[in-house]
Amino acid sequence: QVQLVESGGGLVQPGGSLRLSCAASGPIFSIYAMGWYRQTPGKQRDLVATITSGGSTNYGGSVKGRFTISRDNANNTVYLQMNSLKPEDTAVYSCNVRGRLTTGDFISWGQGTQVTVSS
Repeated sequence: QVQLVESGGGLVQPGGSLRLSCAASGPIFSIYAMGWYRQTPGKQRDLVATITSGGSTNYGGSVKGRFTISRDNANNTVYLQMNSLKPEDTAVYSCNVRGRLTTGDFISWGQGTQVTVSS
């Protein structure tokens, strides 16, 4: 019932920037938190950043100071600004949304968007 549409991935050179976005739609009553996670083949999914409805943020250690998460509550959209990208940031980035429908709580994942950092 809740759909997430991600955009903004792609190929970028080391030191470059990308901005990811994720828009949630559906019969959403409220959103508790939105975030981004990333995964490379053979490894577990890792936290990149999360943001609550009140604006509190949490970042994975390897991205602190380089990535910034923000959200547009009116449009149920979360953004991830990624600066000073490194080859080790290469991964599939997935959006995660936790919230409430009229029927109960939900957790939804986006389909994932590939970010490749390479010269």
